[in-house]
Amino acid sequence: MPLGFYFTPQDFDTATYDEALKRLQDAGAGAPAGRLYHVAMESNGKISVFDVWESQEAFAKFGETLLPIMADLGADPGQPSVLNVHNVIQG
Repeated sequence: MPLGFYFTPQDFDTATYDEALKRLQDAGAGAPAGRLYHVAMESNGKISVFDVWESQEAFAKFGETLLPIMADLGADPGQPSVLNVHNVIQG
């Protein structure tokens, strides 16, 4: 069953988000296996992220690449809210 992960990190601005994406791409993790959807939402210059992953294991594998990048950027992703995905409607 897919899982939704909602991150609301403190002080995670658009420039830091863009740099994290660049570094993920450079590390070969720009489109990681198991991630079904990624949405970055901006409010007042701060970014929140909502991802849907096929499994906890796929998400954990991605974290092995993401967390060192975030630490290097001085960004703390915090603990996400994690919920089972009941339904997805596209379009």
